[in-house]
Amino acid sequence: MKKIFLLLMIALFVTGCVASGKTPKLVVGVDDEFAPMAFRDEQGKLVGFDIDLAKEVARRMGVDIEFKPILWDNKREEITSGNVDIIWNGLDITDESRDYMIFSKPYMDNRQILLVKHGNPLGIHSDSEIAGKVVGTQAGSNSAEYINATPSLKDSFAGFKTYRSVKTAFEDLSLGGVDVLIVDEIAARYEIAAHPGKFEAVEATIGPVTKIGIGFRKDDTELRDRVQKVFDDMVEDGTAKKISEHWFQADLIKLKR
Repeated sequence: MKKIFLLLMIALFVTGCVASGKTPKLVVGVDDEFAPMAFRDEQGKLVGFDIDLAKEVARRMGVDIEFKPILWDNKREEITSGNVDIIWNGLDITDESRDYMIFSKPYMDNRQILLVKHGNPLGIHSDSEIAGKVVGTQAGSNSAEYINATPSLKDSFAGFKTYRSVKTAFEDLSLGGVDVLIVDEIAARYEIAAHPGKFEAVEATIGPVTKIGIGFRKDDTELRDRVQKVFDDMVEDGTAKKISEHWFQADLIKLKR
């Protein structure tokens, strides 16, 4: 009976949209300064790996898509309030975020690494050598959650700074406002490639290796399942692989074909 009622409500929604001349719309929350997942190009256009994936999903679902920039530290409020339908932007699947979101199947792996100025002037070569340093990370990120949950690590720092965007974090490292950043490897390596001679990575994993997925409101299993079905089709037919190779020169999609 519940299934019949749900199907009836979906049919009424679609019929209403057609009758009113409106196309259903998917509102996707993103951090628009998180290259290469979602960021502004030189013309101010929103581009990125997750942007291309989401656009293709929406096209296949037959819905319009709106990308809404959000503060990453406010993602709980954005998704639970209904301000956005989905959060799709290099989103780590963590125990904390499971409190207020459900997720797609993971489609990429992610880890947090150390980023320093080019030439590594402070000689930081491992996680044990960030004690006594001024450390920074993006607010609301997996690394911020890990550091705040590990007092022994946080207390060893000479200072700890968080930033509203990873772009601001990179700028502060460049200016010497922080000694080392703990950031997503994907974002760090893209920044290194985009600005040669500015930064370098330290091969040290900070905290647990996580999985990246698409986040939905707790009760929105129907939308989650529809998006997942389309995403699975994109993996199966090779479209997701092509998008990954465009941005990373490699197929980083971890979903099984």
